[in-house]
Amino acid sequence: MWHPSRLDLPRNQRAPVVLHSHMRRNVLIILGVAVLVWGILAIALGSPGLRLSGSGSGTSTGTGTGTGTASSGVSPACLPATFDRTAALGGTGVDVSPAPGSVTANPRAQISFLGVPAAEIRAVSVAGARSGAHAGGLRGYSQGDGGSFVPDTPFDPGEHVTVHATVGPGAGKRVAFEFRVDTPYPTGGVPPFGNPRAAPADYQSFATLPGAQVPILSVTLPDRDPAAGDILTTNGPGPGQYGPLIYTPQGTLVWFDRLPAGETAEDLSEQTYAGQRDLTWWRGRVLELGFGQGEDVIMNSRYQTVARVPGGNGLHADLHDFQLAPGGVAYITAYNPIRCNLSPLGGARDGAIIDTAIQEIDIATGLVRWEWHSLDHIPASQSETPTATNSRPWDWFHINSIDVEGAGPGGAAGTAGAGAAGAAGAASANSPGDLFISARNTWAGYQLEGGSGRILWQLGGLKSSFKMGRGTETAWQHDGRILPDGEVTFFDDGSNPPIHHQSRAVRIALDFATHEARLASSYTHLNPPLLAASQGNMQTLSGGAGTVVGYGGVPAISEFSPSGSLLFDAHLPYEMAFYRAFRFPWSGRPASPPAVLASLNDTGEETIVHASWNGATAVAFWRVLAGGHTGPLAARATIPAGGFESSTTLPVHYAHAAVQALDSAGHVLGSSATVPVTSYAASLPG
Repeated sequence: MWHPSRLDLPRNQRAPVVLHSHMRRNVLIILGVAVLVWGILAIALGSPGLRLSGSGSGTSTGTGTGTGTASSGVSPACLPATFDRTAALGGTGVDVSPAPGSVTANPRAQISFLGVPAAEIRAVSVAGARSGAHAGGLRGYSQGDGGSFVPDTPFDPGEHVTVHATVGPGAGKRVAFEFRVDTPYPTGGVPPFGNPRAAPADYQSFATLPGAQVPILSVTLPDRDPAAGDILTTNGPGPGQYGPLIYTPQGTLVWFDRLPAGETAEDLSEQTYAGQRDLTWWRGRVLELGFGQGEDVIMNSRYQTVARVPGGNGLHADLHDFQLAPGGVAYITAYNPIRCNLSPLGGARDGAIIDTAIQEIDIATGLVRWEWHSLDHIPASQSETPTATNSRPWDWFHINSIDVEGAGPGGAAGTAGAGAAGAAGAASANSPGDLFISARNTWAGYQLEGGSGRILWQLGGLKSSFKMGRGTETAWQHDGRILPDGEVTFFDDGSNPPIHHQSRAVRIALDFATHEARLASSYTHLNPPLLAASQGNMQTLSGGAGTVVGYGGVPAISEFSPSGSLLFDAHLPYEMAFYRAFRFPWSGRPASPPAVLASLNDTGEETIVHASWNGATAVAFWRVLAGGHTGPLAARATIPAGGFESSTTLPVHYAHAAVQALDSAGHVLGSSATVPVTSYAASLPG
């Protein structure tokens, strides 16, 4: 349905919204013709809690393993009656997770203490109302600013848990708090998005990358900003092979890491880890519910995995965001489907809801340093999606980005003990350690106080802290960030169902004295107009040199100058999709050797040699070596590197061949293995 004026109506007068999953394929508007691509209905899941609204108590059928079981009858109550929770323990300088009063703790939750050395966390006792006392151990964070008590056995779904501990130097302070365990909704039987074969016209193949069908990047406006670097993106979910992709601005493939069937790659980016610029991305299953279950990956410039972040507390790392911080800290999104009685909001008594979480993780130990849940802090009644009236899960919030303030490009600032500092961040847009998040299904961004997790202010949605000026309201938006000057950026999808006529990237200026939001700039794709029903991102290049916009389910990437002129434009096949697209000056030199394939021509009198080095960025020439059945190989030709794969024909029948990759000065960067020259018939596609 099309609702061009829906934003101007009171919520109770707006046309009903039919929810489509965030990961659904998108709408491409070309010269005013809307083409709806594929998609599915998003669903949500439920859990019990402390001080809850709703009469249904339900009977938990969870096993205590964190996986949950299906259930009939009334779901447990899970909708909090109050939302004033803080993770800060008063007078201690310590923030804890699960937060006191939380209703969203997973049965496999750790008890996290952040803000003092692990040696100052003592006499920890943990007891469940049904499961009793829990043995376990305290494990310190590698950063030296806290530790997690890891129970030996999981909690029972639906039970209250009480924690006692002594924290602080010397005699310390005795503290106690309580939280409630949710009832996980099982996702083991939920299928992933479909992955049909791509049309042959949509991909390219290479002799030296057997089996790979690489999506074609079509450049429609040649690059006018070469300093911005290469194109980093992914394909999927949808048609074609999945894996992280790097292209030159000319559309030439640099790197493709094809994933096994059933796995998807998302959010390929470049960040700083341990002082080096590395690739970061997510891999796993993208469920039809609209979120991912997998792990985040850090990979160095030799394409070696140096760290994996799978998530913790019984939850899997989700695809939507992965932000690295100094000191070996990562921030990830995690989706927490739980059973929930939705009748207080007019929904199903046997319902379910998708709670969403942020986890701050110690990469070295895998411990969860801090955790925040949307359902603990924001009323589900603020969702722009209708409450589910059946047992299908309700995706009411849908977090899709985390921005850690005060860290600068490529790294975030930690939150250790930040909650004890009070509300200093409430009067500014960019206080170190605070978090800015975007929620697609409430049409809002939220500034969270680091550590305590309290909502400092909200931009957009039904309870905005700011008077929204003309053009500042977003719908189904993604990728909220706060720039160093305090301006907020979003990729405003504006669709699914359509609210705007086309998607845009926006910069919004905030006035904290008058509590007004003003549109500072907006970037739209004019020819053709693009309307993305899901996904997408906005990347502000360092120094304000330009703005890169990825259109997500309409898989186009554009770069705009500060004045709004188009500097670069390209797209993958429109039947495909990506989550985000970035530009970075990437430099890669694979640890694996170059690939070579050699065969005779159809007459058997000449030798055809193909060479490539998947991921290498500095290859300028290829030296081709060949020889007979006996004796060493000798250099037979040197050819310029042309595209991902280079080929040449040697006018002699050789038995063996190899190649060497050379840089622009003729230095050897890498050498292939020696391979036998195959017959012409054997070289033909099977």
